[in-house]
Amino acid sequence: METGIRLFVASTLPVEIKDFLQQQAQVYNHPSVRLIPEQNLHLTLFFIGNTSTTALPGIKEILQKIVAEHHAFRLQYLCTEPGPNPRSPRLVWARFIQHPEFEKLSRSLAGALLPEQNAKQKPIPHITLARYKKNDPAPPPVPLQQSPSNINFYVNSISLWQSVLASPHPVYNVLETYQLPLKP
Repeated sequence: METGIRLFVASTLPVEIKDFLQQQAQVYNHPSVRLIPEQNLHLTLFFIGNTSTTALPGIKEILQKIVAEHHAFRLQYLCTEPGPNPRSPRLVWARFIQHPEFEKLSRSLAGALLPEQNAKQKPIPHITLARYKKNDPAPPPVPLQQSPSNINFYVNSISLWQSVLASPHPVYNVLETYQLPLKP
């Protein structure tokens, strides 16, 4: 029987962005919230899910083609808040201002890797900072956090990540990284 692996495509983060986001997440520190460890922080581009190990070479080939069609871009921090639905949040995320290259890249990944998925929703540039524990009472509301400073980072590569489910957090491993070319 063939084994499967759980995969997603994401960008790694600079250390200074991770440090800033860890400070933002501390506001949500509560017994019913699990903060994401620093080594697991990433900019989500596309979640592939459980996949056959035999599909791995084909996925890597697709990612090489996709990066050749896109360019590096800069994302600017917008806010940190519970989401995606503020009335019944499942997580705390740092959201970034929408960028057309982020959307094009996310949609290209979805179309090439899982074309049968109907991608009607606009991809939202975000980094998950914490998850609400299931069946625990919700923590007291925390106001939306915005930073007065200009927090941004350059997305100049994408990586194929493996997620191994574990407790209390999954273990993530970067399998391969692909450089996004600079805009001419």
